[in-house]
Formats: sequence, structure tokens, C-alpha cells
Amino acid sequence: MLSAPERAAVLVEALPYIQAFAGKTFVIKYGGAAMLNDGLKRAFAQDVILMRYVGLNPVVVHGGGPQITDTLKKLGVETRFVEGMRVTDPATMSVVEMVLVGQTNPEIVRMINSEGGRAVGLSGKDGGLFTARKLEMVSKGGPVDLGLVGEVERVDPSVLRSLERDGFIPVIAPVGVGRDNLPYNINADLVAGAIAGGLKAARLILLTDQEGVLDRDRRLVPVLRRDDARRMIADGTISGGMIPKVSCCLDALDAGVEKATIADGRVPHAVLLELFTDQGVGTQIV
Repeated sequence: MLSAPERAAVLVEALPYIQAFAGKTFVIKYGGAAMLNDGLKRAFAQDVILMRYVGLNPVVVHGGGPQITDTLKKLGVETRFVEGMRVTDPATMSVVEMVLVGQTNPEIVRMINSEGGRAVGLSGKDGGLFTARKLEMVSKGGPVDLGLVGEVERVDPSVLRSLERDGFIPVIAPVGVGRDNLPYNINADLVAGAIAGGLKAARLILLTDQEGVLDRDRRLVPVLRRDDARRMIADGTISGGMIPKVSCCLDALDAGVEKATIADGRVPHAVLLELFTDQGVGTQIV
């Protein structure tokens, strides 16, 4: 247990960050263990509520891959992946929408509201939040048709600004509609990065099940500059599933986001620790 002076020191450490961040927008991609463990789920809800109460504007974008896979399995629908991307035919897309928009999103909204927050659920279709387009994927063997898998073409943050002004916490499912009027399943990291860029957010935070970006000796890199990130991707130091996350952060920086962080979502209250402590949690890309 912390002594009274130690508890006071924690609050004082947070003060300059609260002052600097007041009124700014923070986009948080919520996924992985933080969405599955009851203790971590409650800690995350408390984090975004506290952010809102001290004057910050959190925007939550959530994933739901494991939940989609479980539901498809129960329904007897085969799941196929190409380089980590789910091939999404119309039948699979119906399940994706059912799980993300109909189940997972309302659960997160309910969780935040039960802890005293004011959350509102959205998808890309609501208020014209974002327009999608079909993702054109090229693999080693040539073009790959992933079906109804998309990427964000355009963001209109008007609905989010309205919710922020009225004190709500937006919770966004990564499902959009294209100019062709077709629904699209979009990677949640990509949606979070695009929305952060559209809002010119102060910070993009991607919660993952990893410590952060590691160097060749498997040590955490607390701060990573843009040029060093590109070099580490080129030489293979950053590999596998970390490449799209780092690339997403780089794209967000290019779009006007001040900083991006890949944070360890397995740590309780990772968001508060990243924002309001000197040490932070994970890797900050600047």
C-alpha cells in the first residue's frame, strides 16, 4: 500500500499532463486482452471516464476479431485468413456487423455507462462518420480478393465534434459503407488511425497484447522517432503483426496527430499510465 505522501505524489505527477491535455482529443484503439479480461475491461472504462471528467476528449475505436471468429464457428461458417486479413464474403459480413455493431459495441457502451460515463455507440455509417472503399491487397502471388474488406477513404468528424461538445464518449465499431453502398469490414487499427488524423488528435493510442516496440535485443523502445521506425521495419527489427500497427501510427503522424503510442493493454489502467505519468507504458512514436 502507498503511504499518504506517495499517493499525493502520484496525483501531483499527473497535474502537468492534465493541464497540457485539457480540451484535446485522444483516440484509443481498444482490443486484445483489455477487451476479454473483466478486470481490464473495468479499468479501461474507468480510464476513459476519468479522462472525460478532467477535461480530455476520449474517442474509442474497438476491435472484435476473436468474438467474430467464435460466432462464425458456432454458426458453422468457415473462416479464412490471408496474411492476417479475414476474407469477408456477404455471409461473413452479416456476422461481422451482427457481432461488432449489434453485440460488442453496445457491451462497451453499457460498460462505460455502468461506471458513470456517458458513452454513445457508432459505426462508420452513422452521421457519415467515415466512407469506406474496397481494400486492394497484393500478396506475393499477385492481387488477392478479400471480399468486403475495406479501408477508410474519408473521415467527416462532425458527429464526433458534436458528441464531444455535449460531454459524450464516442465508441466506434470499425464497419463502414462505401460509395457503392456496400458494407465493409475494416481493421480497427486503420479506423483508429484515420479518425485520429481526421480529428487532428493530440494522441493515438493502440492497446495491444505486447509490451510495445522491441529492439534487436528484445528490449522495449520507450520513444521511437519516425525515421528510426521506418529503418527498423526495413531491416526486420519490427516484424510480423507489429508492422501494420507501427505503419498505422506513422500514417496518423503524417495526417497531423501529435504523437502515437503502442501501449501494453495487459497492464491495468494502461491509458492513464501512458497519459499521466512520466514513464508511460509502451512505445511512443514521435
